[in-house]
Amino acid sequence: MYTRNEVPEFSLSFLDVISCGFGAIILLLVIIKVVEPVVLEQTSLHLDGLLADLQEQLFEIRGETKIFNRELTVKREQLSEDIEKLARLQGELSAIQGQFMASTARSDDAKVVEGRLASARQSLTDEMKRLFGIKFKSHNNIIGGIPIDSEYIIFVIDTSGSMYNYAWSTMIGKVQEVLDVYPEVKGIQVLNDMGDYLFSRYQGRWIPDTPARRRSIVQRIRTWNPFSNSSPQEGIERAIRTFWAPDKKISIYVMGDEFTGRSIAQVIDNVDRINVADADGNRRVRIHAIGFPVVFEAAPRQPVTGIRFATLMRELTQRNNGAFVGLSSID
Repeated sequence: MYTRNEVPEFSLSFLDVISCGFGAIILLLVIIKVVEPVVLEQTSLHLDGLLADLQEQLFEIRGETKIFNRELTVKREQLSEDIEKLARLQGELSAIQGQFMASTARSDDAKVVEGRLASARQSLTDEMKRLFGIKFKSHNNIIGGIPIDSEYIIFVIDTSGSMYNYAWSTMIGKVQEVLDVYPEVKGIQVLNDMGDYLFSRYQGRWIPDTPARRRSIVQRIRTWNPFSNSSPQEGIERAIRTFWAPDKKISIYVMGDEFTGRSIAQVIDNVDRINVADADGNRRVRIHAIGFPVVFEAAPRQPVTGIRFATLMRELTQRNNGAFVGLSSID
């Protein structure tokens, strides 16, 4: 029998267990609530840093990719230019080889013309001047195959370094010889291959022909060295356009050693357009030329430019009622 004041042992133990359980749960919740924000915060910071690193690496990779793409584009453009240049050079080589073969076949003709010029010089020796007078001319106005019927003469001289350094004295001698072939003319003019005048005060007009003027021309040429591109095209075209007149007989004498222009055919066509022929085939002015073998002797190198000059001048003089003389030596 239980008394009224007694409490069953089972009931007290059950309440203790439940109280301890609730206390444990509350303690566990307190611990979790305190620790969890710290862990989450650390994890968030770590991920933010990792994301920033990855973004920086991505930017670097994109920048390097742009640089590589630009370099690749430049290399492709350079390759395309090199291929185009190679094709152009191959075409020029083929053209030059053809010109060389043609020039070789004509070398014997050049020697014959040179002999004719020598005969022309001999025909006006001091003895002949003494016998026939200073104004003597051949009955048909031709000496050694070179017409000397002109009343005005123009020199177009290559003033490039190769000519000035190696053939200048010889060239001056040829100028003097040409002047001797024309004892008296109505006017003289001297231009370089670029079209620049020997005497600027006579630009666009004729130099009067007197013994003093002739001496002055030769003396001035000795130290005359303006810029030259080793192409007589500009000088020839300026001489024709500036000085041709229907009432004047004019001869142009081109003196040089090289042609560095792009196209022989273009020069010939341009001269044909301005130095037109009449119904009888006579051109407005005669064009003669003397070639100096500098690239073969004094300044030996690839003789292509010298061969091109000879090819151009032979064709140009033949089409313009003149003669081309290729000297065998600069001495």
